[in-house]
Amino acid sequence: MAAPKKSRGPRKAAPSGGLRGLSRSLREFALSLPGATEDFPWGERVAKVNGKVFVFLGLDPVAGGEMGFSVKLPASAEEALELPFTAPTGYGLGKSGWVTAKFGEKDAPPIGILESWIRESYCAIAPKKLVARLDLSTG
Repeated sequence: MAAPKKSRGPRKAAPSGGLRGLSRSLREFALSLPGATEDFPWGERVAKVNGKVFVFLGLDPVAGGEMGFSVKLPASAEEALELPFTAPTGYGLGKSGWVTAKFGEKDAPPIGILESWIRESYCAIAPKKLVARLDLSTG
């Protein structure tokens, strides 16, 4: 018997600016973290710190398409994977705590949760001196 498919969650209107606006907002948030840089390996957008990826932001969403991103969640992966819009990241990264979230144009992504995941991923990847700067700026 096949396992039931996860539902995609609430089908509400996307936040103002739609998925493109959300993608832009998450990108800006990621790049606001100390030492964060943007790169385009494999033709997709990522945010890096100290040369290491801490969030895969994917391609810019197009009308009618999906938006997805992946983060490393050493503390909250298990909890995050209980949500209907998440799955372990492919290519074996899921085994190391990487989680992928995907949204359709009618979904209402929880931006606060997504930003907290980006921060957790950043803290898992960034050198301690940069994490300390982050803690000082938000403390």
